[in-house]
Amino acid sequence: MPDKVLLLGGTLEAALLSRRLAVDPSVELIVSLAGRVAALPDLPGRVRVGGFGGAEGLRDFLRAEGITRVIDATHPFAAAISAHAAQACAALGIPLQRVERPQWCRHPGDRWHWADDMGMAARMAAALGRRVLLTVGKGPLAPFARHGGPDYVIRLIDPPKASLGFRRAAIVLGRGPFTLKDEVALMRRFSVDLLVSKASGGPATEAKLAAARMLDVPVVLVKRPLGAAE
Repeated sequence: MPDKVLLLGGTLEAALLSRRLAVDPSVELIVSLAGRVAALPDLPGRVRVGGFGGAEGLRDFLRAEGITRVIDATHPFAAAISAHAAQACAALGIPLQRVERPQWCRHPGDRWHWADDMGMAARMAAALGRRVLLTVGKGPLAPFARHGGPDYVIRLIDPPKASLGFRRAAIVLGRGPFTLKDEVALMRRFSVDLLVSKASGGPATEAKLAAARMLDVPVVLVKRPLGAAE
């Protein structure tokens, strides 16, 4: 019998892992994506898109599909799906592997400020910056729009379908990973004086931190949710 693996993805790490698993003849692979972007990546195996309906829905899916192993390679800030995976796998006695990104390391010249959550980050951004680059995704933008204050440069993968509620904002579209040259050019183009990012970790999105260091731009980093690897 093949090892039937459910890979909870949506990250670069998950995409790379899926390609390694797909060439293993002993593995039958299902890749699950949240489906929050318009253009889905080209991935091997059977790809499903959308939620499961909480821990109970995921448990039912695992049982119905005969899953023998789950790999959680979701984003470090995807706390809900990680919690649901832990609950569902524990209930069924299915092995669960968590792929964790390493935390970023501080380098000489970094000017980091830590925020406990997005609300705190929005307040800090209004106090520290006049031209703020937001690289936190579309979901957590509401606190920044409500707080007002600086001009914002918002980087998204897909164009927003409705107004984001900002008084003054420029939308920049792009899908990473971005090079150091890309990030320096973006910050210079908009005269960015503050970067706001999730403390996601890993090498794929670290170039923006190097660019901020090079340009002496302070950074507000939002801490990973409780339960994420430190």
